[in-house]
Amino acid sequence: MRFINELHEGDRVGAIYLCKQKQAAVTKNGKPYENVILQDKTGTIDAKIWDPNSSGIDDFDALDYVEVVGEVSSFAGALQVTIRRARKAGEGEYDPKDYLPVSENSTEDMYGQLVTYINSIKNPYLVQLLNRLFVEDAEFQKNFTSHSAAKTVHHGFIGGLLEHTLSVVKLCDYYCTRYPILKRDLLISAALCHDIGKTKELSAFPLNDYTDEGQLLGHIVIGTEMIHDIIRTIPDFPRKLENELKHCIIAHHGELEYGSPKKPALAEAVALNLADNTDARMETLTEIFSNAGAKKEWLGFNRLFESNLRRTSEV
Repeated sequence: MRFINELHEGDRVGAIYLCKQKQAAVTKNGKPYENVILQDKTGTIDAKIWDPNSSGIDDFDALDYVEVVGEVSSFAGALQVTIRRARKAGEGEYDPKDYLPVSENSTEDMYGQLVTYINSIKNPYLVQLLNRLFVEDAEFQKNFTSHSAAKTVHHGFIGGLLEHTLSVVKLCDYYCTRYPILKRDLLISAALCHDIGKTKELSAFPLNDYTDEGQLLGHIVIGTEMIHDIIRTIPDFPRKLENELKHCIIAHHGELEYGSPKKPALAEAVALNLADNTDARMETLTEIFSNAGAKKEWLGFNRLFESNLRRTSEV
């Protein structure tokens, strides 16, 4: 098949893709058309069906695998497919692994590393908490290892939440060796738990979209509630430790305008925010450069970084 990241302006398309979204719309002249988002494991691309009633356009819905025929053009600086013919593909015509973005790293290996960090915690209350969540809860473990860390911005692939969490834990572990003021048990535990709410904020693939709970509460509140519920099952869990752990999770976005209910007040909360932001930003850059393919050095203005990004010269 022809993957989305291999498409260029002027190409003709004739392949099966996952229809991630499909929405009816109307032009300024009142003519009906359909907005479609096509997806494979390399990313997504916008598509348009300008004549939905054409005999070449069969019925299909979002999350169907669809064979499309059309042309690739450029609109407002982004590639777009004009769909001329479309039909719902049958089972056996496609391999689902070609359509869902997956971490390049082994899920088993990453999860094993995460458990090793849990086993390095000395505080008995935090050990109980982490084991109840990451080791004893099979349903959570399944959701956590298969979830993305975001809908689009960074780590938006199967295993992305696990990969991001492990990277943040590793950064925090380094911080603890460099800055003695940090309490390692608290910081590593907070790093392990900081994004657990995303298992409920985002739906599973192939949809990978915000749930009602995610829209109404967000992963910071959801994750804090999850921690609260587990702690209630651990006898004599220290209230001060509970509050400090919750604070690190509540403040891990760093700023009120970025969704944190509180700004960091503990050294561990500051360190967690820095580690989370570092991994998110560097992974975002990695994905931007990867998706740009063989484009020229200057990639254009990026709203997240508020800068015209450029590839580094070969030395």
